[in-house]
Amino acid sequence: MSYKIYLVEDEENLSDILKSYLEKEGYQVTAFLNGESARDNIDNRPALWVLDIMLPDIDGFQLLKEIKEKDKEVPVIFISARDKDIDRIIGLEMGSDDYISKPFMPRELVIRVQKLLKRVYNNDSNKDVIVIDRYIIDLQKRVVKLDQQEISMTSKEFDLLVLLINKKGGAITRDYILNYLWGDDYFGSDRVVDDLVRRLRKKLPDLRVETIYGHGYRLSN
Repeated sequence: MSYKIYLVEDEENLSDILKSYLEKEGYQVTAFLNGESARDNIDNRPALWVLDIMLPDIDGFQLLKEIKEKDKEVPVIFISARDKDIDRIIGLEMGSDDYISKPFMPRELVIRVQKLLKRVYNNDSNKDVIVIDRYIIDLQKRVVKLDQQEISMTSKEFDLLVLLINKKGGAITRDYILNYLWGDDYFGSDRVVDDLVRRLRKKLPDLRVETIYGHGYRLSN
């Protein structure tokens, strides 16, 4: 899964190195060299912030406060050259999830990012939550989220999504979808299936739903 990460680090060389390491792991990384540019993008809601405390314009703690005011659930990793317990404690109290002191190996940050994202978005103890193609799908709550924002779904759209996931990689005929979602006593046109797939694709554009012409549909691996 390709998570969107915002990296706020004013040391350009370090920023480039960290961005490169994270991108090699498949993450979508946007780097900011100051707090103001990061502040302007808070509403875009990434999956994770990697945030330096010491910034040239805005204090990292202030930026953390503003991030959490917009989305209190988004995870944040603090990085800092100041190896002080008070910084770590303040950061944790304000809602950061991890703290790493400079200097550190870029691979250490990658490992921390991987563990934090897995814990937040793909907790193995919660079998009712699926992460696929950047979407977080809660089967019990029947909720789909992208970058912490809930996507409005009709009951039929959600049921089709679950069906595609359960048969991922396999072809599903239009007749099967029609009977599965509307019942075998439905006498309307099977074009309702195509319309439902069209709406699902529009709401979840990153979902790789393939058309098998003359047959049906498939969610590609």
